[in-house]
Amino acid sequence: MTKLSVIYYSSTGTIHAMAKRLAEAGEKAGAEVRLRQVPELAPEEAIASNAAWSQHFDATKSEAKATADDVVWADAVLFGTPTRYGNVSSQLKQFIDTLGPQWGQGLLADKVYAGFTASMTAHGGQESTLLALYNTIHHFGGLVVAPGYTDPVKFGDGNPYGVSHVTGGGNDAPLGDAQLNALDHMAQRVVKMASKLNA
Repeated sequence: MTKLSVIYYSSTGTIHAMAKRLAEAGEKAGAEVRLRQVPELAPEEAIASNAAWSQHFDATKSEAKATADDVVWADAVLFGTPTRYGNVSSQLKQFIDTLGPQWGQGLLADKVYAGFTASMTAHGGQESTLLALYNTIHHFGGLVVAPGYTDPVKFGDGNPYGVSHVTGGGNDAPLGDAQLNALDHMAQRVVKMASKLNA
């Protein structure tokens, strides 16, 4: 059975919802799945200053946290992060930066990787965030399996680099059919390609 890890950071819940959908789609595609959250790094006063952030932190603080083993174990890894100034969030980046020992042993190579993200605005750095994430995958010796336009559903969400969502201002806009279909497709594609590598 192909092993899929969905490893993410979410502040207010959008990336969490996307990660859960990917995990469900991965299981439907026949993979054994681990859904893992990276630890929060922000100070308590920053979290408390945003009601949605505080509520999401409280609701998910008992969820399983990502470890290096979750990447080593997997045949495919999906990394999720909100955009932060067009870049990967410090929380996910800090987790990735702890993987030096595994990288040094070649344990992160020859796996399938892809990413997902969200931003408040339509041009909020979604594509640059995913491209920045993939710089790391090249250093791992991993195989970036971005969805491209390999299915008509990708013309719905319009992002060939991964899957992304525009949350809008205020309360996070819920995921629509375009994003849900794109998430399902990406999970199916990475599981399919990882299975081919295993074969």
